[in-house]
Amino acid sequence: MNNSDLINKTIIFVKDKLNDAEGGHDWFHIERVYKNALLIAKNTPCDSTVVKLGALLHDIADSKFHNGDETIGPKTARLFLESEHVSEEIIAHVVKIIENISYKGGNFEKKFTSTELDIVQDADRLDAIGAIGVARAFHYGGYKDRTIYDPSIAPITNMTKEEYKKNNAPTINHFYEKLLLLKDKMNTETGKQIADERHRFMETFLSQFYAEWEGVK
Repeated sequence: MNNSDLINKTIIFVKDKLNDAEGGHDWFHIERVYKNALLIAKNTPCDSTVVKLGALLHDIADSKFHNGDETIGPKTARLFLESEHVSEEIIAHVVKIIENISYKGGNFEKKFTSTELDIVQDADRLDAIGAIGVARAFHYGGYKDRTIYDPSIAPITNMTKEEYKKNNAPTINHFYEKLLLLKDKMNTETGKQIADERHRFMETFLSQFYAEWEGVK
């Protein structure tokens, strides 16, 4: 099987698996991350096949929607790639990307590093910030029936992995607990440049949000 056929089959597989997914973690999220990854990869020497497969499969079974089980995503990706007779070297790399891509409160120590992981992680983080990031944050907050904002509940900016997973704070808090922190956690130069503009947009949004909340304008 050539590379193009494999990528096309992966796209079909992911679309089918995420057909009923939450709107911030559906096929369109995967497609945006895929496009971000291709953009970053243009300026970063890498294994493009691993980048493409990693981007397409990184959220194939997000633990948030599987009772916190972080093993389902890597297993699902492995079984699919094995069924397509992909080399073990590529499969192992893609699985490591899936296992290490998540933010998990910012205190998660990656047990694996590679240029390809850096690219896919940046691509995923870019989709969590900027205008899309704002939309996704409030969509997920609504999905989890969270309060939009509560001035009496302060953000917690130094959570453990377990605290982060169990956190049910208002959506605005998520900006301070994750989204505004991502700019300084980007890996690639291209990712950093794109993140800087999207970060400024979020700051502008929050400024407007608080002004409207207080009835200032």
